[in-house]
Order: sequence, then structure tokens, then C-alpha cells
Amino acid sequence: MLDHPSPLIDIRGVCRSFPKGSGEQLLVLEQVDLTIHSGEIVGLLGRSGSGKSTLLRIIAGLVTPSSGSATCRGETIVGPPNGVAMVFQSFALFPWLTVLQNVELGLEALGVDSTERRKRALAAIDLIGLDGFESAFPKELSGGMRQRVGFARALVVHPDLLLMDEPFSALDVLTAETLRTDLIDLWIEGRLPIKSVLMVTHNIEEAVLMCDRILVFSSNPGRVATEIKVEIPHPRNRLDPYFRQLVDNIYARMTQRTEPKAPSIEGIPGTGIGMTLHHVSSNVLSGLIETLAAPP
Repeated sequence: MLDHPSPLIDIRGVCRSFPKGSGEQLLVLEQVDLTIHSGEIVGLLGRSGSGKSTLLRIIAGLVTPSSGSATCRGETIVGPPNGVAMVFQSFALFPWLTVLQNVELGLEALGVDSTERRKRALAAIDLIGLDGFESAFPKELSGGMRQRVGFARALVVHPDLLLMDEPFSALDVLTAETLRTDLIDLWIEGRLPIKSVLMVTHNIEEAVLMCDRILVFSSNPGRVATEIKVEIPHPRNRLDPYFRQLVDNIYARMTQRTEPKAPSIEGIPGTGIGMTLHHVSSNVLSGLIETLAAPP
């Protein structure tokens, strides 16, 4: 449920191009519209090179749009806006600083006094599950723990909007799943000191698992091809037939395949007289026939 009708972020007709070596301009984003309200997780989903991260950096104030408007709370974004924090794909930690010092860095830049800084940093470290590692250096931590430090550093400033640029892609599958689940649990419980999340991903399941709205991007140049609302209550079950159906539908849109049939009451897609079978090679079929014809 939205806290108020006015948007945190409003993007209208944004285009962004970059110069190529030949002197021509490479159009990365074209006529992108995006609105983010309080109380929602929004996902930017698309293939690599579709301009998702560029749009994220425009919202973070790190890149300026070539045309169009980008506003935060009604004010044009010029440089990093207050109340917006970012978690990067790489861990982006200072190796010579401890966990506590890395987390305190944003507060120090804001001019927060040392006592309050330490108090808030320790609370963020505890929230993100790193209690006891305050004095450790990044080299002493696993990849998942380093990314948790990145989350704590972003959350400690209590941003209205948390930007995430593929924050789980550099982690192994199990570590990424654990961190993803922990964040969703904290969000559902209302323990994260943020109002909204905007995340970039190319993982369809991840987007359906976490997001309330998904903007699917097309490529060359990047445009919003479609917007999908995910109306599945948290916590979401990957094995739920409607979860699987939504994943398959998004995959079909991204690859321009025919959308699969809706699940039956029993949860099996395409059952009945017109049941659709998967394509298999004649070699596989002949192998199946030989197996069936062979003695038990």
C-alpha cells in the first residue's frame, strides 16, 4: 500500500546516448518513463546492454540524461539526491577499512558525529546479519559477507529509495538465495529503514520473487517494453504454479515466444485434449521406444 500519492522518482521521456569512437552517438535509452512510489519494490528486467544500469545511474545522479526529465520528490536530479543510496554489483569496499569503518563512511560524509555514527553503523551491521565482524577487514570475509557490508553501508543513511544494481549476481547460488531471502524477510517485517527499492536484474525468477512491479526492457536502444504487476503475496513460493506461469510468461515476452497456456486447476500447464508437448529430437524418441521394447 502506498504511503502517499506523490512519487519519489518520476522519469519522463528520458533518452541517453554516448559518443562512439567514430564520432557518432550510441543511443542507449529511448523515451523511458518510470514512476516510483513509497512502499514498493520495482524491478528493471532485461538482457545485458538494455540500458537498465544507465537508468539506475541517472536516478542516482551519477549520469545526466541527454533529454527528458528526471525528478526526485518533484526536484530535478542534479548530482546524487538526498535520500537515495545504492548497492553495486561489485562489493565496492575499501580494503584498508574495517567493516565498521566501511559502513560509517556514508554517515561521515553527511557530517554525522562520531558517537551517533558508530551507534547507527552497529545497528545496521546487526540488522544485516554481520554482528561480531565489526573489526574484520574485507579480505577476511566471504563474498556474501562483503555484499552484506555493502547493504549495511547503504541502509545506515536511512534512504527513502534503495537502488540495487544486480547485487546478487557476483555471489554463488546458495549465498545469493540466502541474502535475497533475508532482505525480503526484513522488508516484509518493516525492519528496513527505507521506503522503496529499485533493482536491476536479468534474472526473471529473482524479479518475480522480490518485486511488486516489473518493467521489462527491450534492447538497442533500451525501452520499457511492458510493465507487469506481481500480485502474489509474500512470502512467495517458487513452486507455486502461478509463480511458474508468470516466470514463463515473462520469458516468452523477452524471447518473443508464444506464451504458454494457463495452468489448470491441478496446476499442470496446457492439460487436456489440446495439451502442448515439448519438442524433442527423433533420436530421443527412438531411444525411448527401444527402452520400452527392451526386457524389464
